[in-house]
Amino acid sequence: MNATFATLLAAVASAAVTVAAEAAPQPLPGAQGSAIVVQDQASLRAAPRDGAQQQASLWQGEVLEVRGERLDYLQVWDHKRERGGFIRASDVRRVALTEAEGPALLAVMRFVQDTPGAEALGIGLTAAYLQAAPAKALAGVEGSQAFDALGTFADRLARRASVAVPGKTSGATLSAHLDVANGYGVRFATYEVEGRMQVCYEGEAFRRLLAMPLADAEQRARAVLALTRPECINPDLPAHERAKVTTWQAEVLERVDVAGLPGYLRNRVQMRRASVWGAAAFQQARKSAADPAVAAAAARALTEFTGVSKPDLSDEDQSAYNDAAMRVSAVRWALVPAAAPAASAASTRPTLLTEPGAPGETCVLLVDAQHSAKTPLLRRCTYGVVWVASASTNREGTAVALAVQPLEGWRELWVLRKTEGGWLADVLPPAAATPETGVAEWAGWVPGGQQMLVARETRGQGRYRKSFEVVRLEGLTTERVTGDVSALPLFQRWQDPAWKRQTLSLR
Repeated sequence: MNATFATLLAAVASAAVTVAAEAAPQPLPGAQGSAIVVQDQASLRAAPRDGAQQQASLWQGEVLEVRGERLDYLQVWDHKRERGGFIRASDVRRVALTEAEGPALLAVMRFVQDTPGAEALGIGLTAAYLQAAPAKALAGVEGSQAFDALGTFADRLARRASVAVPGKTSGATLSAHLDVANGYGVRFATYEVEGRMQVCYEGEAFRRLLAMPLADAEQRARAVLALTRPECINPDLPAHERAKVTTWQAEVLERVDVAGLPGYLRNRVQMRRASVWGAAAFQQARKSAADPAVAAAAARALTEFTGVSKPDLSDEDQSAYNDAAMRVSAVRWALVPAAAPAASAASTRPTLLTEPGAPGETCVLLVDAQHSAKTPLLRRCTYGVVWVASASTNREGTAVALAVQPLEGWRELWVLRKTEGGWLADVLPPAAATPETGVAEWAGWVPGGQQMLVARETRGQGRYRKSFEVVRLEGLTTERVTGDVSALPLFQRWQDPAWKRQTLSLR
């Protein structure tokens, strides 16, 4: 061969499958086919002997041109390094790249598809099949299987690279495998998230799969789940660009008919839909919380989440289930219309008003019968979404709880309380860790005006935690906390009935 498969794969990514199949490069005169390396750190030597000088260290998935045979070695040419040498025949698999060999390559590719650690080899085998198979096969079911496998290999390799421990010997192997994949035209994006690198597959094979009419529901489901991974959204995107990505994700997820999917796969699609629609509700609310589209998106998120079958949840999906619950819970107040303030002239109980502040800001005003919006008891502004419908005042009229969402999937609890020096505003976040995903919910007032009930759920720095707490209003200090709501008598007695009916924390 006169080139690696990178040329072919680039053609496949940008042109029709038929054109790609007909554009296969021809072998050089004297060439005896190709060989794919199947062992990591296979030695390319200067002579067909174990003691000969090592020319290069090769990795699984790399393709070589076979020029001859000597003893139990193959004489090969490495186009990537522009260097020839000898490699043990047992370290490679010879391929003819002919139509007759297509079914055998497809069978091996299917076998390797479910083998962790063999992603680079799988990408090489898939590229070989794409070159060997006829155009008719690539346009049919076999082509769907090939692109499904290619995307699966690339996505799994990206996941491995994202969780790799720096400095470990496996890091060199991962780096080499990524380099092999890049050599075939498979592209990855990298982002820095909380001091670590997040590696994501760019997704061209999955996009092509979604455009193929013969792709089945399971293949489409795997494709859209890989294309809509929340951790693979560029964290540096401005808000308007992120909203476009969310809209595209919602459209892509609609391409999957979940009715015929296995239970576990249907759950994954519905959890992803719930998360995406929750993000859409927040982004729309940042523009206008009164827009009917906000409630519609939040309702869709809740519908998808409640459609998840808990008996079909696998252990590995529990994390995604909890994250989806928090993202939906963060926007659930969009489903409750904000009541118009109606304070009588004699009432001393405070109520909340909102007004625009600086561009992008919403200001919260605390007023009562003696203090109008011009001279409020308290005024505080935020760039987050203020869920006015969540406002709740305690029986004594000395504290108001309010849900405010500054980030997608992260909702805080504002506590406005009366002190001897006037009214103060404190913020109770879901956790003190770096914001990732979390919700802090007001769950009820304890009579006496000194305590309230709070439910908190969060994931930060890789850890998930859910707690039910009795919080003292002064200083927002936690007096009692448990992971089991039934273990707190105060919680059982004074939890708000509306909260208990609507919250997702008790799922």
